[in-house]
Amino acid sequence: MAKILLIDDDKSLLRALEIALSARGHELNSTISARQGIELVALFQPDVVILDLGLPDLDGVQVVKELRGWTQVPILVLSASGDEKRKVQALDLGADDYVTKPFAMAELEARIRVALKHASTRTPEIDVSTIKIGDLEIDIPARSVLVGTQSVELTQKEFDLVAYLAKNAGKVCTHQMILREVWGSGLGDQAHYLRVYVSRIRKKLFDEEAELVRTVPGVGYQLTGKFRD
Repeated sequence: MAKILLIDDDKSLLRALEIALSARGHELNSTISARQGIELVALFQPDVVILDLGLPDLDGVQVVKELRGWTQVPILVLSASGDEKRKVQALDLGADDYVTKPFAMAELEARIRVALKHASTRTPEIDVSTIKIGDLEIDIPARSVLVGTQSVELTQKEFDLVAYLAKNAGKVCTHQMILREVWGSGLGDQAHYLRVYVSRIRKKLFDEEAELVRTVPGVGYQLTGKFRD
């Protein structure tokens, strides 16, 4: 299975996660220290890092920033309910996904599977000409999109939005990240403007049930690769 590094100062939660994830066949290492956790990423070489944002020796957001300076290991952040600002900061800095406490093990396991799948398809920064995710196929140079065998007509910005989400498939992209990368810095934090575009592309991609482009309430969007049967 996977090598998982747990970084959390809640010893009871840490122990519970160690027992549950070990029982599922994962290899575990853990620490209550942010600094030691950063060192263990280099030494243990985990497939996934599960990181609590509320660490005593170094803020979890800063840990994400430091790790993203030298590694692309998937990072799942654990956050308390209502801690939206720091959760979004962590995602903006490169965390892959988040789980809000309290959570069910089934949810955490599902997020781990998604992170591992995304990591297995993650490639170095190269020009990608064609992206295929499920029935969705995007030809970047031709700026064309297919769903199955059906061509989809998109405006320039609609295409840019779909292409950006596809290049980051499986990753939660915050409103700020999408606006900055697709529209530049001029729009600021106008999430309502983004919602209009997402609504349009869902209709054009036959995603009325929002299974392909998932809304992450208060945070952003995630392209999942799932289509309605």
